[in-house]
Amino acid sequence: MTDRTGEHPAPTSPIEMVMTPEDPAEPDDTSDGRPSRRRLIVLGCLAVVGLAGAAVLGTAGLRIAGQKDATLTPPDQVAGFRRDDGEDARTTAEYLRNALAAEAQLDQTVGVIYTDPADADRSVLLAGGTALIWTPGADLNTVFGLLKDDSGEVTGVTDYPAGDLGGDLRCGVTGAAGESSGVCGWADHGSLALALFPGRTAAEAAPVMLQFRDAMQKRS
Repeated sequence: MTDRTGEHPAPTSPIEMVMTPEDPAEPDDTSDGRPSRRRLIVLGCLAVVGLAGAAVLGTAGLRIAGQKDATLTPPDQVAGFRRDDGEDARTTAEYLRNALAAEAQLDQTVGVIYTDPADADRSVLLAGGTALIWTPGADLNTVFGLLKDDSGEVTGVTDYPAGDLGGDLRCGVTGAAGESSGVCGWADHGSLALALFPGRTAAEAAPVMLQFRDAMQKRS
């Protein structure tokens, strides 16, 4: 057996551990000045969001521009109803017209009563006006509050088709003045109106209100 007691093992060098990040941060720009991939992705996302926002604003702007220049002219007859130009009718309509103008800050207003030749108790009281209205739906909800009194308020308010003129058309019922009446209102970015339909439900009043609107409202 060979004697190896005089031999010594070769010394070992310490192992240096080098940590390499799995996903090193990418610089915003490459060494040659070109935008990095990360920056391009961020810019692309911002562009998409910006275009979407511009589209929404553009659509809203077109809708406002198309609705804002409105006029309301009560015709002599609408859907079989006849306009009552008597002094008592004018005085009654004035109350609702003035209240509506103050609440909704309208510029030009109208107030009118239309009688039903078949039933004098089912006359329609309507008031409306024009202005640039930024939030027609919210303003319409507010003016329904004008009919609130000790006997109740407008209840069961429901959206109905607003027709070709667009905007909002809503109807409900009220027990004000001790009788049940349908109540309807329309609003868009250029006009707002409110009407009472004694002896009618909301569903019965809605198509009649639409006929009144189509007959009265014009846009330039």
